[in-house]
Amino acid sequence: MLRVGLTGGIGAGKSTVSALLAAHGAVVIDYDRLAREIVEPGRPALAVIAARFGDGVIGADGTLDRPALGSIVFGDPEALSDLNGITHPAIRDLAAEREASAGPDAIVVHDNPLLVEMGADAHCDVVVVVDVPVEVQVDRLVTIRGMSADEARARIAAQAPRDTRTGAADLVIDNTGPEGELARIVGGVWDELASVAAARREPDGD
Repeated sequence: MLRVGLTGGIGAGKSTVSALLAAHGAVVIDYDRLAREIVEPGRPALAVIAARFGDGVIGADGTLDRPALGSIVFGDPEALSDLNGITHPAIRDLAAEREASAGPDAIVVHDNPLLVEMGADAHCDVVVVVDVPVEVQVDRLVTIRGMSADEARARIAAQAPRDTRTGAADLVIDNTGPEGELARIVGGVWDELASVAAARREPDGD
């Protein structure tokens, strides 16, 4: 198995790269989905969140009220640290379960926006970072997601700095060009990953 960590700043295009890698045959573990799964009603993490932040973060239907929780943790480093201390271990455990079911010859892509922040990059064989300049991120968040420029910059500032992510990378994908160019770049990355995976499967020579 080849364990690949995939990350990138908000608006960089990580999800598009993830989809392209899946189309090539990668087993993708989407951490945004895991983050939603671990706080579903009945999950232990949801109960711990309610105990820490109060019943006000639980909606009438028993699901997590994300805006209410966000209003508590956004801008409060201690509260955010407490939340991460609850959710990150649960996400890691669920990701490990999904990885274990992928098979020994799989190329498993851990699609994780917080790969570096969680320290998960240290457990990957290859780290791939999707990168664009901050101004490109802001423009995409404003034009595609309808954020204000200030909102976009606040979301970007809440993530790891750009140079921290790229500094952890084995491969950096520049996604400032058109989508067709990105597909070509990702195809080359896939070929490189497949080559590494194949080399790992070969028995050692005498």
